[in-house]
Amino acid sequence: MQAFAALIEDLDATTGSKRKVALIRAFLTSQPAADGAWALQLLIGQRRRRLITGRRLREILLSCSVMPDWLFAECHGQVGDSAETVALLWPQVQGKLTEPASTCPATVREGIAAIANDPPLHWWMDTLLPSIASLDNAQQSAAMLSLWQHCDPSQHLLINKLLTGGFRIGVARGLVVQAIASGFDLEETVVLERLMAPQSPSAAWFTQLTVAATASRTDRGAIPYPFFLASPLQLEALRDSPATDWWVEHKWDGIRGQLIRRASGVFLWSRGEELINTQFPELVTMAESLPLNTVLDGEVICWPQQHRQPLPFSALQRRLGRQQVGRRLRSECPAAFVAYDLLEHEGEDLRNRPLHQRRDQLQGLDRSAMEEPWRLRWSEADPLQSWDELEELRNRAVAAGAEGVMLKHRDSPYLSGRKRGHWWKHKRDPMALDSVLIYAQAGSGRRANLFTDYTFALWDRTAAEPEQHRLVTFAKAYSGLNNEEILELDRWIRGHTRERFGPARAVEPQQVFEIGFEGIQHSRRHKCGLAVRFPRILRWRRDRTAESADSLGQAMELVNSTTSPTPAD
Repeated sequence: MQAFAALIEDLDATTGSKRKVALIRAFLTSQPAADGAWALQLLIGQRRRRLITGRRLREILLSCSVMPDWLFAECHGQVGDSAETVALLWPQVQGKLTEPASTCPATVREGIAAIANDPPLHWWMDTLLPSIASLDNAQQSAAMLSLWQHCDPSQHLLINKLLTGGFRIGVARGLVVQAIASGFDLEETVVLERLMAPQSPSAAWFTQLTVAATASRTDRGAIPYPFFLASPLQLEALRDSPATDWWVEHKWDGIRGQLIRRASGVFLWSRGEELINTQFPELVTMAESLPLNTVLDGEVICWPQQHRQPLPFSALQRRLGRQQVGRRLRSECPAAFVAYDLLEHEGEDLRNRPLHQRRDQLQGLDRSAMEEPWRLRWSEADPLQSWDELEELRNRAVAAGAEGVMLKHRDSPYLSGRKRGHWWKHKRDPMALDSVLIYAQAGSGRRANLFTDYTFALWDRTAAEPEQHRLVTFAKAYSGLNNEEILELDRWIRGHTRERFGPARAVEPQQVFEIGFEGIQHSRRHKCGLAVRFPRILRWRRDRTAESADSLGQAMELVNSTTSPTPAD
């Protein structure tokens, strides 16, 4: 555990990517496999079951100390995280603690006493911390107090974070992949593919992850390939290449997915490495007619059979995250899979072949045996004739219900991650409205002492008299300002607060910001009757007064200018 704590401290103090890779590599190659497995899961940020909540840690500390609730609340307001607040306050309260009435079981006491021998990380994660989490409240309070007393205070934050499941460290997944690849003499692509497999932190899993690669491939089973991602278009960098070397296809507004057909079944994966079979069962049924050992890359989207255009993203949202999808929802939001690449065909890995060959084989797949062949659509791609026609093609795609176009080199292989030069995305310009800042709330982590989460409003001007016009909450955003603007706005918010509602502040309606977003639709869940997708701050409109900001009527004009929306739940 001390070795892992030292790794985290070193990583937190390091900004250089090469240094971070070297630190992770040194740890993974020197520690037991079981410790390496847990370290990887924590560094990569895999979701874990929360053992004890931050609120519960706060209750335990307050119940055993003389610290008043209001003082903890003030400290928490500056820090923004209960686990970190407890760790920071411990040196101040450890000499004034009251012993809890109950004691923890003997096995837990023995485990806490064993901390002096520096047990390995996997023992903490598999044995000690789960055993403390399973205790009743009284015994748990005694156990946590004993744990804090036996641990080095410098490790309190790490231990608290491991308990609450809020462990975060500034290491990108790609750096961890580089560390594994360089430490165990593997290709990064091989590491990425192996990390796609369902992970359970164990010595066996770590050994399988890091074992030397063999030349022969086997059936990958349900595991998807690493996704190849496009970069935002840099047109000036491409104009020197012949336009006819590039293909243009619609960029549909759905969720990226891989559809896998194996002898063991059909598996539909999202780009977020989530198996979504239960959310789209009709796509699973459809894919059962594909040839064995076929892997398609494409877009999951809601697209009725007889419609020329797909439904908006809000229809797809109604199906996401559900364990079961009823007949009515299937009818209202029918799913389709728009395939634009063939990664594997009858067991043969096609990713290194040129894109135009993969697409020829894709379009040669036989759909005649499918009960509902319309659910599998081919993404149409046309050669670009000249660079001057790109904007017109994008505008046509947007008019057809897409969010822009993809630009792909006809000879491009299917790589992993975001590799520049082969695939580019050219999305439509964001919609935008000028809105008024009315609420602000402090951020979290390093920005816990700054107001960085903002709520914006538009004018409801339906009343006949101007004095009856009112501001109605429209969107929330927390990105788009630079550091100097954040500091300036934070000072303004503190000096122009009208009311406080817990952590939120109502401010004087004076500041106007241009808010950009990717989509807008009706919504019964929001007070203004509308919902926007991916809202962000485009600029601070210092040149405008609050009275000149946009209205809900102007927002409705944007709704009417797009595809007919599906009301959100």
